[in-house]
Amino acid sequence: MLQGKTALITGASRGIGKGIAEVFAQNGCNIAFTFATSVEKARVIEQELANKYGVQVKGYQSDASNLEQSMVLAEKVISDFGKVDCLINNAGITRDNLILRMSEEQWDEVIDTNLKSAFNLTKAFLKHFLGNRAGSIINMTSVVGLMGGAGQSNYAASKAGLIGFTKSIAKELGSRNIRCNAVAPGYIESEMTAILDESVRKSWADAIPLKRPGNNKDVANVCLFLASDMGSYVTGQTISVCGGMVM
Repeated sequence: MLQGKTALITGASRGIGKGIAEVFAQNGCNIAFTFATSVEKARVIEQELANKYGVQVKGYQSDASNLEQSMVLAEKVISDFGKVDCLINNAGITRDNLILRMSEEQWDEVIDTNLKSAFNLTKAFLKHFLGNRAGSIINMTSVVGLMGGAGQSNYAASKAGLIGFTKSIAKELGSRNIRCNAVAPGYIESEMTAILDESVRKSWADAIPLKRPGNNKDVANVCLFLASDMGSYVTGQTISVCGGMVM
């Protein structure tokens, strides 16, 4: 579905980002991805995906919350791959705390990493997309951005902000054949949820209409649709991948 295309995925050394890279590579997409600190892990991902699927794969150590680094990154990726067809703003962190105890640093760090990074990368690749008169931008939001979460005011604000950003960019760039959509995962199995008590995980799953948590591939498949020609008439939308948690 993505044969001959190239995608840049931020924060793809683990979790959902890594799952997206796997599914995209499986569908013939060349993969550029960013990581923060895990150099060895990034090199392993490069070799695994390239050897398994025969696509070009390269990781870049870059801070998506820094505009200057994002601009440099865009130049490097375009130089190395020739073009970029899809940008996936996936980099994200949590610094949960009740607002009474939340520090300014905890607030700023989450907003910068989760929301400002999407502005930075979109701006960095904008001239490239405009020149090609094509591009798909996918912003990774969350159901928490739709419904809020106690102790997550910073995270919820960043993810809700991404939804507004997505709709605005879709309206700004639609006439140039550049699409922008958001994907909102719900309860997705991950390294973080794996350490939770089994009873807690079960109670969360029982509250979901489909009665199970999602996995990285569930999210990646929706991104695959949005990045491919199958999603060519979809823009400005937020698609929840949550088993019915939010309706």
